[in-house]
Amino acid sequence: MTELSPYHEDQELDNNTSDNIHFRDILEQHISRRSLISKTASGAVALTLASTLTGCNSSDDNSTNNSTGTPTTPVDVNKKPEKLTFKTVSKNLNDIVTVPEGYQATVLYALGDSINPVYSEWDDNNIPSGPSFQFRSGDCHDGMHFFGLNASTQRFDESVSDRGLLVMNHEYINPTFLHPKGPTKVDGRRPEDEVIREVNAHGVSVVEIKKDKTTQKVEIVKSSIFNRRITGSTVMDFAGVAAGSTLLSTAYSPAGRQTRGTHNNCGNGHTPWGTYLTTEENFIGYFVRSATDDSLRRPEEIIALKRYGLKAGSSSRYGWETAKGGIESQDLYDRWNTDVKADLATKDYRNGPNTFGWMVEIDPFDGRQNPVKRTSLGRFAHEDSACRAIVGQQLAFYMGDDSRGEYIYKFVSDAKWDSKDINGGYAAGDKYMNAGKLYVAKFNNDGTGQWIELAFGKNGLNQSNSVYPFSSQADVVTFARLAADAVGATKMDRPEWCTVNPVNGEIYVTLTNNSNRGSSYPTDAANPRAYEDLYNNQKTQKGNVNGHIIRFRETGDVTTAESFKWDIYLFGAEASMASNINLSGLTDNNDLSSPDGMWFDPRGVLWIQTDDGAYTDVTNCMMLAALPGQIGDGTKATTSNGTETLVGKKVTDDTLRRFLTGPKECEITGIAMTPDYKAIFINVQHPGEDSKDYATPSSNWPATQTNPSNKTARPRSATVVITRKDGGVIAG
Repeated sequence: MTELSPYHEDQELDNNTSDNIHFRDILEQHISRRSLISKTASGAVALTLASTLTGCNSSDDNSTNNSTGTPTTPVDVNKKPEKLTFKTVSKNLNDIVTVPEGYQATVLYALGDSINPVYSEWDDNNIPSGPSFQFRSGDCHDGMHFFGLNASTQRFDESVSDRGLLVMNHEYINPTFLHPKGPTKVDGRRPEDEVIREVNAHGVSVVEIKKDKTTQKVEIVKSSIFNRRITGSTVMDFAGVAAGSTLLSTAYSPAGRQTRGTHNNCGNGHTPWGTYLTTEENFIGYFVRSATDDSLRRPEEIIALKRYGLKAGSSSRYGWETAKGGIESQDLYDRWNTDVKADLATKDYRNGPNTFGWMVEIDPFDGRQNPVKRTSLGRFAHEDSACRAIVGQQLAFYMGDDSRGEYIYKFVSDAKWDSKDINGGYAAGDKYMNAGKLYVAKFNNDGTGQWIELAFGKNGLNQSNSVYPFSSQADVVTFARLAADAVGATKMDRPEWCTVNPVNGEIYVTLTNNSNRGSSYPTDAANPRAYEDLYNNQKTQKGNVNGHIIRFRETGDVTTAESFKWDIYLFGAEASMASNINLSGLTDNNDLSSPDGMWFDPRGVLWIQTDDGAYTDVTNCMMLAALPGQIGDGTKATTSNGTETLVGKKVTDDTLRRFLTGPKECEITGIAMTPDYKAIFINVQHPGEDSKDYATPSSNWPATQTNPSNKTARPRSATVVITRKDGGVIAG
């Protein structure tokens, strides 16, 4: 019996070998103050999807202090706060979720928790069977959204706060604590029950929750008919331009119309008609490919496989292909082996990787139909999706490809948004997501940018293309990275989460860090910092250690714009760093490192989460609240290495402050909120991920949330709900 070693994602993070310019290579000339001022937004304000949420007519408003019954001044919950007033959470290394004074954090839904009354509660000492995880929480909770549930219609209602469906991703697994004694191999094979448990621990959860109108206490409705799991084996349909393509043909679906499962679901999105979007990020590492497989492939196949990180001789992340079927069909395990094994693609799984890497639509209110992989939005390492919805305009979906040197994309629907399509389910998805234009971003050196259309027959995307011989739009979307290479898109430093400012329509994207900045990646105005930081007084960290956030605004504030302006909003840094590194003026109340998760609530409050390894000698990962301005509100600055750049308006404690910190070795991720702003949900991913083995965990959370002295419990990823003790508005 052999325990598996930890997974390292390097093969999935750096596969762009094109000679396109990198974001680091733009802006060779300094940008003047005059051009900076020209970026200032016009008076036109575009309404986003998020800004349509109301909540002001809810019966559980804030006109009364719920803890005392004493009348207070009425609060317009939809109004953006003028400043942040909650008491800042101090940096710390505690093994709990720490929230501001007057707030409380409650663990709502942790790994292994049952969502069906028939199944028992989690027991650290009696790990449930693999098949039972079809009715239990998955692992590594990530992106998340709250959908209000109308009690009469049993459908989506954006104004309802006291009852709803909470939908969340389970990105991957921490196998050390998922199994009784960690993952194992027997005679070179993974035990089938372990593999089933791991496959089922991926995917998505849909759980019904209820919130007390007075106390704001939130609970899961265990007996709800809406509770369900979507896993790594759930049947999914393809829709859009690649559906039915031979690129998606497999032994399971020779016609290329279906596949099984979704995994590595990182960030998320949601549609204005009330469905959930889950993104498939680092999907390629789940597949194995032998060293001799190249000899059986066409040249263009080899180009595409390498571009997505599946080189000949690649091993798989978890070894699912080694399992021997007994409980399930052998075919469920064979599908992870991508070798050419038959005379036709319809008889093996050579195209298996092509069936992942998509945006997946899930209707939380309808479990009768299969989830749908929306192929027209392109295939890459989807990190997140932000939809900008304006009545009478086409919808725009902004998406990042989270890998070094990858791109930012936009999909614009052909159909114009009609609010009559709310609760239209997958039919609305067909209307708005099957037909449209896919774009990739190119950033110019003068603070402007273009959206370059990725369409077969345009911009050189045809069979004579020197990067890849495109023969159809199915080729373009399936190999969107190659299409973006071919049109000269701008390489970015791991585009993470995207979000749209409901106040002015600007789009924000997190760029988490870059250890090679200043060495193989020269600094420039857009990525201006290269510095050193000593971790724990032992390890020297180099490059852009702490990351930053960029933003851009569409020309004319319309979703169909093919040009935009951009600047940098915020630089992560330690408060004690020199001012030419700490360019945003961060203090001990708001310093941060490696911004990752990010979301604007409908009021215009920006929530920023971190996934960091550079500042964790001082503090655990965190979430902050921000009140940002707009493009062009700052000035020029010069960094420690002499690079001149543009810095957004410096933050203050009133406009950026730390709202929470997480337990040991976790990532804080996933953000959702009820429309009345009285409950906010976050996810704690992989606490104790650096533990050596299951017997000696380095974190004991979530047990420590209620019993800090617990030193034996297994760490488990979990969803946390945060409310105010007086029942008031979060960050109000």
